[in-house]
Amino acid sequence: MTTDGLKKLAQEIVNQAQQLNIAYTTEHNAPVNYACVFSQSEYEYEELIHTASQFGSIVQETKTGPVFQIPPIQTVAGTLKLLKIRHPDPKRTERGDADFTVSDYPSFKKKYLGTTGFGIIERPEMEMMELIDPSYNVLAYYSYPTLAKVLKIDL
Repeated sequence: MTTDGLKKLAQEIVNQAQQLNIAYTTEHNAPVNYACVFSQSEYEYEELIHTASQFGSIVQETKTGPVFQIPPIQTVAGTLKLLKIRHPDPKRTERGDADFTVSDYPSFKKKYLGTTGFGIIERPEMEMMELIDPSYNVLAYYSYPTLAKVLKIDL
């Protein structure tokens, strides 16, 4: 895959995740702060890592794959500067996800947690509201604090 191809894929994932976000929330202008490409095979994973390495640098290693800080990519939900490439996972057949920043996370959580499609993932350094609808090929997340803040990256 070319760098342009990876950028277009990231833009499409953000676009679809924004459509999911709009379908379920009132946060229609929430900016993207992070996106992830779910590789569909080990070969594709290696190819995506190689491509992402050509224009970005790894800022976090995770058990599911590295996060790259990349030059800004314009998307329908704002500027994308963090991109993760995820190892293939038979439980995650979607194409990817995007993480959005909501204006008031505590109120957002109170309003949506427990409603259809929403769940919560708690991590030591952050928590994430997860939005899943099987009719979409992507997921949407809402992290608090954002990944950039957790990583202490000034974007």
